[in-house]
Amino acid sequence: MRRTSAQLADGREIIYFDRPDAPERVLTDPRELSAVSTAAQMRRDPVLDEWVIMATHRQDRTLHPPTSECPLCPSRNGRQTEVPSPDYDVVVFENRFPSLSTNATGGEHTGLPVEHAPGVGRCEVVCFTPDHDASLGSLEPDYARLVVEAWADRTTALSALPGIEQVFCFQNRGRAIGVTLEHPHGQIYAYPFVTPRTRQMLGNAAKHAARTGHNLFADVLAGERDSGDRVIAESAHWTAFVPAAARWPVEVHVYPHRRVPDIPSLTDQERDDFVYLYLDVLTRLDALYDSALPYVAAWHQAPLTADAEHAYLHLQICSIQRAADKLKYLAGSEAGMGAFITDVLPEDVASRLRAASPVVT
Repeated sequence: MRRTSAQLADGREIIYFDRPDAPERVLTDPRELSAVSTAAQMRRDPVLDEWVIMATHRQDRTLHPPTSECPLCPSRNGRQTEVPSPDYDVVVFENRFPSLSTNATGGEHTGLPVEHAPGVGRCEVVCFTPDHDASLGSLEPDYARLVVEAWADRTTALSALPGIEQVFCFQNRGRAIGVTLEHPHGQIYAYPFVTPRTRQMLGNAAKHAARTGHNLFADVLAGERDSGDRVIAESAHWTAFVPAAARWPVEVHVYPHRRVPDIPSLTDQERDDFVYLYLDVLTRLDALYDSALPYVAAWHQAPLTADAEHAYLHLQICSIQRAADKLKYLAGSEAGMGAFITDVLPEDVASRLRAASPVVT
């Protein structure tokens, strides 16, 4: 892999991740851009003990532009985009409409009855391919492998920034999920706090370890592999399964067989193996219905603090598509009480996914 770093016209960093034989990339951005907003702020909800990020400048972010005006496509034919080069393999750059900023100045308030602070952190965009009409699941394995390398590189780099406590790599896919740009891409957030979901999971893992002497996530994986009822794909180093207590109409968890805290800790063999299994899983998901499945794919990595010794790297994929023509909405029980009610059995979803497509080879 060849890694090349440069700056965009407004000072944001851009990094190309290319195959060794790829052409040299254009590094100079000729656009005239206004400064990126640094108004992000955070306020702590004292009832739930959770930080809420407020980034009002994101109201102005680009929303569903036509393909001819996509800001994530390469710069070609005289049209300049967020990527100065006319081509790329995988590229990462700082978000122009960030929820968190390393230079955040928001949060300077008087009289607020809750704890508040500037929204210090970093938000990055990961473009998986220059092909606007492709998807992560349609990539050739060697290109998808570059995406894994980008995740690992950025996790290491962002974890080293002052004040960062957790790095989150994820992909929102599909308009039903809320995606504002159709180009195949993901994002990476570097948070100045440990997120509520991670705190809850690791708190439960700490209790499980104190009670049993075992790692909670390792026990979950072992239980699913022993049962096999909800396993949809396995490889030498990874298992993908529908969790027994799945909350979402379609939900798949992907675990490495070896417990590691984060993506950078994976070996080359584990990264290679993940790519083939993940492409298989994504192919199965898209085969469920007549259209591409909307989903959120979220990497759970160890935070830099807070019970990190109990963490176990895994990927969670979830979709609100409960039928070909129906979506799952978070209504009273889910939105009000956080108590999920599902319309489908995990075993049925796993059976459909096992039958959805042949294994990628």
